Amino acid sequence: MPNHTHHTHHTHHSHSAPFVATCPDCEIERPSDSAAELVAFYRRHHRYTGHDIVVTRADLEFGAALDAADDIAAVVDGLDARYGVDKHDSTKSGTAGVPIGIVVAAMSERGFTVGETLEAIADVRMTGALYEPRDDHLAAF
Repeated sequence: MPNHTHHTHHTHHSHSAPFVATCPDCEIERPSDSAAELVAFYRRHHRYTGHDIVVTRADLEFGAALDAADDIAAVVDGLDARYGVDKHDSTKSGTAGVPIGIVVAAMSERGFTVGETLEAIADVRMTGALYEPRDDHLAAF
């Protein structure tokens, strides 16, 4: 009896998920319906293994946000027009910011790993160019 059904299903699932991240060290692949889950996966995986992960699939259009300078604050500002929660999230009136998962996915298009992106965000937040209007959401001043 062939024992490849689970593998085939896993492969099919990962191709249908809008987001996929991989740990190059462990060769673990994590499909997800949410960019935020990729960040959560990174945090858990890094805490236990010390490894970084890369986003290998993101079904999003980043357009002009990635045409900006290499400054992550410029990327966040560019993403805000399309993915900022104040434009798409009616659950909290007046909130703002781009989900960190979206920023991570956009920066992966430029060759940044999830860890490198989170480190760059932390560095730029120290300069005051970025702030976090609510948990795991970023906005540029």
